[in-house]
Amino acid sequence: MHIGIDCRLPYYQMGGISQYVLHLLPALAAADVENRYTIFHSRKDGRSHTPPAPNFHRTNLWTPCHHRLERWALSVELLPRGLDVLHSPDFIPPQWGAKRRIITVHDLNFIYYPQFLTAESLRYYADQIGWAVRVADHISADSHATRQDLIDKLNVPPQKVTTIHLSVNPLYQREYTEVEIHETLVRHNLPRGFILFVGTLEPRKNVPTLIKAYYQLRQETAVDVPLILVGGKGWIYDDIFATIDALNLREHVRHLSGIFDEQLAHLYHAAGVLVTPSHYEGFGLPALEAMNCGCPAVVSNRGSLPEIVGPNGVMVDDPDDVSTWADILHRVLTDSEMRAEMVENGRSHADTFSWEKAASLTRQLYNGKS
Repeated sequence: MHIGIDCRLPYYQMGGISQYVLHLLPALAAADVENRYTIFHSRKDGRSHTPPAPNFHRTNLWTPCHHRLERWALSVELLPRGLDVLHSPDFIPPQWGAKRRIITVHDLNFIYYPQFLTAESLRYYADQIGWAVRVADHISADSHATRQDLIDKLNVPPQKVTTIHLSVNPLYQREYTEVEIHETLVRHNLPRGFILFVGTLEPRKNVPTLIKAYYQLRQETAVDVPLILVGGKGWIYDDIFATIDALNLREHVRHLSGIFDEQLAHLYHAAGVLVTPSHYEGFGLPALEAMNCGCPAVVSNRGSLPEIVGPNGVMVDDPDDVSTWADILHRVLTDSEMRAEMVENGRSHADTFSWEKAASLTRQLYNGKS
């Protein structure tokens, strides 16, 4: 069987979807030596994301991601390839190009919270999603929550969508020496025990609420650790920095971008707590990364986060409740018994997620089983 996987997106952006496909590929290569795989890269991408396996091959495509004519242009490029299956990890398949089309839907935030997207992004995704789920032969969803969203919001038949949980970069599953962690802290002038947020700075992540909770924490308790925001600037993020300025927190809230892989793992190991106050998450990868590294996770009780973290972390029912966030952060940072229990349970729970499982289930979809 000839299977194609669309791997153009990593050239354009290295967000969660790109991380998904880049970690799925080597797991598939380890699990499947029978089928033939063609990994489609952007012609501009000088890096190779294709595993060094004899049945995996790279091919370049001209069609850019998220172009208004993408479905048709991609079809023209793919038709001569003779694909039995095409997997579109960014959920938008070509008009034609394979006998079977499988898509992965990571979340439906643009349906639940359209106000959190730019007009251009909203128009693009809203125009594509209904068509994509209709023409796809099967759909994988990152979480049970996203699977149920597809059924409830887009009337996808339950038998057409399968939950396949993601896992983390293996770098978050290894142990690091105190020297390695200390070097990263020195490089960024950070103490241990800070409050950590990881994610793109965008409205859905609800960062201003976290900043207000941090301000209240500093005003009402003796906690004196910085708040570290790790992630690139996405869109509509000015209110984040306006909130920092309004509360006179410039000396206590820091934004770090360009932090990836081992450095981020070091920060998870050194942090006192990871906070994910999002209004909606299709998976919530930072929470799983943190638990792998022994960092307690405090998350909003929204989207997939209860499923990913569950009783192994602490959940806040109302993402906009500043006082509750402040109270819980104080407890996690000062209650050593509570923290130790969260660390132990979080690590055990995180071990149940693996790319080997994800690859096995994905391969079943390629073979027509669900």
